[in-house]
Amino acid sequence: MSGVKLGEICDFVNGKAFNADDWKTSGVPIVRIQNLNDETKPFNYCNSTVDEKFHVNTGDLLFSWSGTPGTSFGAFIWERGHAYLNQHIFNVKVRHDVDKRYLFHSLNASMHLMIDQAHGGVGLQHITKKKLEGIEIALPELKEQKRIAAILDKADSLRRKRQQAIRLADDFLRAVFLDMFGDPVTNPKGWPVGTIRDLVASANYGTSEKADETEGQYPILRMNNLTYEGRLNLSSLKYVDLDEKVADKYLARKGDLLFNRTNSKELVGKTAVYDRDETMAIAGYLVRVRMNERGNPYYVSAYLNSTHGKATLQSMCKSIVGMANINAQEMQNIQIMLPPIDLQDRYANVVEKMRAIEQTFSQSGEVCDKLSAALSLDLLS
Repeated sequence: MSGVKLGEICDFVNGKAFNADDWKTSGVPIVRIQNLNDETKPFNYCNSTVDEKFHVNTGDLLFSWSGTPGTSFGAFIWERGHAYLNQHIFNVKVRHDVDKRYLFHSLNASMHLMIDQAHGGVGLQHITKKKLEGIEIALPELKEQKRIAAILDKADSLRRKRQQAIRLADDFLRAVFLDMFGDPVTNPKGWPVGTIRDLVASANYGTSEKADETEGQYPILRMNNLTYEGRLNLSSLKYVDLDEKVADKYLARKGDLLFNRTNSKELVGKTAVYDRDETMAIAGYLVRVRMNERGNPYYVSAYLNSTHGKATLQSMCKSIVGMANINAQEMQNIQIMLPPIDLQDRYANVVEKMRAIEQTFSQSGEVCDKLSAALSLDLLS
């Protein structure tokens, strides 16, 4: 099947460059990149008149040309009603003989080609309109496009259901946290209040050794390996060699709390518990925190990942040339409720049981993803 360039079958219409003065608390929602891949993220709103070309509606095909591959960089079908489109997102206008769902799947299946044409760093990628228009995809007859899209839609539906299950698990754990410890803002159970430092035995920065893509003694955890929700994402690892005399200082062991001290303002302070048996190193943008006998890492992680914790981190981070920073000392100075360790341990037991269920679910999901990717490759090439 011959290929056709994207610029020949669709138009990429960029969103509007809204500024802070345009953002209101009510009006028409503004679709930003974060609203494409996470329905929990809040909208900004606009109550002034906006050119029709920046309007989007349910069913529109959108393409985020700036973001992280696999999450925020790629194609999305908008399903949340009338809105205005922010910059860094294209509204993809397709030709009459192109099926929108087929193009949606083709765009995401061509991600490897786009990354080759993109630029960026620290996990972020950006592709220009001109380079995107030059990407080639297979384009069968319209009837065949619809057949292929229907098959791939079913695979995509399974992926969405897995994501929904993970969100429900997060909601459950948040509810358990509030039930056991109460709202951190009001502390209704009257726990004594101290700082995270009261629960910490040690806090160390990671190594600054340069990592390699494929070779090294230890896999190394970097900022992108911690998710905003408080999980580990080991889908993209690099490797590093460490001098055995100092290696222990930079290695994570099961039960360590990992804190992302430097990132963008929105992501700084990502926190997760290292729950794997495999030994891994940690990079310099992370802090490895080990608890004393008064603290459980799952409790502290949940506290920092709560709405109150996220707000606290946002209020204290310092921006340096586009990046934000919260150092190890500042992190340990954060105020925290100090419930008894046996209650913290009970909460940790619930988390570990939920994570074990998720792990089984994730493994089956990975198999499904591989099958889906193979199916996409076969159908779309």
